[in-house]
Amino acid sequence: MTEKDTAIFAGGCFWCMVQPFDTQPGIESVVSGYTGGHTVNPTYAEVASHTTGHTEAVKITFDPSIISYAQLVEIYWRQTDPTDASGQFQDRGDSYRPVIFVNSPAQRAAAEKSKAALAASGRFDEPIVTTIEDAQPFYPAETEHQDFYRKNPFRYQIEEMGGRQEFIQNKWR
Repeated sequence: MTEKDTAIFAGGCFWCMVQPFDTQPGIESVVSGYTGGHTVNPTYAEVASHTTGHTEAVKITFDPSIISYAQLVEIYWRQTDPTDASGQFQDRGDSYRPVIFVNSPAQRAAAEKSKAALAASGRFDEPIVTTIEDAQPFYPAETEHQDFYRKNPFRYQIEEMGGRQEFIQNKWR
């Protein structure tokens, strides 16, 4: 049996972060949730109040023999605006800040290498401000927030079109 690993990424609304990873070979699960704060097992309403310190994030369980952590980081960059520390697209505030949460020295090295390459690429006129932080406890979001893109395809399309899709198409051609 192959060892599984996990990756945690925050990049704005977690609804929009699930599908790009969920559709990749080697992904076992993508769970929407909260991490990086000081409240144990916060609710969506508590995180949305911007008082818990958490970010909306996704926790990805994957098979590293099929998809590498470095490949996941590359997918992550293509879902975010790495120059915006105040949120992502229409989602504003600390709970939407872009963060790569790492759970090992190898993940940190891969994330830092990828971030440096993105900064050196000249693709963006502004600095890359996405932070790389140690993983913290991850709390799954409520059931209605899981697999949102599948359960609510029309609303997902509306959320996705709120600037995110246009940015991605223009910056990541």
